Amino acid sequence: MSSAKVLEGDFSRREDGFLSPVVKRDGINEAVRMPKFSYKARRRSGEVEEGMLELADRATVLAQLDRRGLFPMVVEASGGASVAAKKTGKTDRVTLSSASASTAASPLGQSFFNRKRKPSLQELATFTTQLANLLQAGMPLVDSLRSMASMESKGIGPEVGAQLRKEVSEGKNLSAAMGAQPLIFPEMYVSMVRAGEQSGALVEVLRRLADHYVRFAEVRHKVTSAMVYPAFVIGVGVVMIIFFMTWMLPRFMDIFKGMKVTLPLSTRMLMAVGDLATNWVIWAGTIAFVVAVGWLFVRYRATPQGHREIDAYKLRMPIVGKIISLSLFSQFARTLATLLQNGVPVLTALRITEQVLPNVVLKEAIARTRDAVTDGKSLAEPLERSKVFPRLMVDLVKIGEQTGDVPGALRNVAETYENELAVALRVVTTLIEPVLIVVIAVFVGFLLFGVLSAMFAITGSVAR
Repeated sequence: MSSAKVLEGDFSRREDGFLSPVVKRDGINEAVRMPKFSYKARRRSGEVEEGMLELADRATVLAQLDRRGLFPMVVEASGGASVAAKKTGKTDRVTLSSASASTAASPLGQSFFNRKRKPSLQELATFTTQLANLLQAGMPLVDSLRSMASMESKGIGPEVGAQLRKEVSEGKNLSAAMGAQPLIFPEMYVSMVRAGEQSGALVEVLRRLADHYVRFAEVRHKVTSAMVYPAFVIGVGVVMIIFFMTWMLPRFMDIFKGMKVTLPLSTRMLMAVGDLATNWVIWAGTIAFVVAVGWLFVRYRATPQGHREIDAYKLRMPIVGKIISLSLFSQFARTLATLLQNGVPVLTALRITEQVLPNVVLKEAIARTRDAVTDGKSLAEPLERSKVFPRLMVDLVKIGEQTGDVPGALRNVAETYENELAVALRVVTTLIEPVLIVVIAVFVGFLLFGVLSAMFAITGSVAR
């Protein structure tokens, strides 16, 4: 009975330039017919190559493609394994590197599942830019992910890159590996990467993704920065008022109460307010009332009707409603434009955009638009019929449909509303600052007037 022995590290070079392992059977080298894998890879020049390989597993296929300088996009199993008694007169001895051979079994990345924090937009943009730079420099995907695992990327730990490298080495597409980490990579990110893999333009897609998240981070930063100063002024004013009412005013009132003098009305009002401010029953009742109102608000917002009515009111609010609307419209246009530009189907793009937006009213309008587009209608018509999106957006989308450049039209919409948002934020900030200062000055002035008028009354009584 013949015996076969696998020669570790021995491979026969086939006509296509790839390698097949060989076994030793009765002193004769025989090539092993391994499982078949169909692959689609991109050369360094950008050309796409497709073919079939017979190798032991996906990790070996990826190693072979890497050896040929090919960038793997799709690797799928397509056949079984058998041993073909093919005698080889000469065997080229090639030993795979230990790093490539053990990639699939690497335990790195398991600590990712302990990660709880979702990265910020800027952190995601930085990670994406770093990966795009490595791929554009000609580094294979597996090596790029290995480098990402060793790079210092704020907000996204090295275990993320290690987990991606492990799964890609096992044969998964990059988009599938990212889809297994939804806390780090949202559905929009995964869909665009998948579109980039299918079109062979992954680097360009990654750069557009990074630019997309950078723009969103800038808009969010503008809104946050505009609210910082008013919030600081309000906080300092509230602290000063509470300090004065609960600590300083009671001491003045103790002095005034010991005087047998008729105090002015403003002073008597201050004394009444001071008594309330130092009454812990009033404080406990106020806190209980605020907690109860907050609890009722949360419960009401948890209901579908309450959530919708609150989101609808946000869009109608004076001054602030305009800022919220501009932010949502720019986010809608920017997200949809980015998805469509990178080859994501329109229905999928609308579904992802619907999930990205936080406002229920806009979600419902996008869902109705998606249903109408499914029925064969244009994009602009259902947007106009929803009565939610502004006329400017509808008109620009119509022009984009007529010229065949809907993504470009949506980008123009996003830039228009982002510019309007920046102006609105400057106007609101400019108006809020003096209003807050005047309100706090009036309150502090009333306190001083009440104290000083009492002192004048006491001084006049003593003089008489």
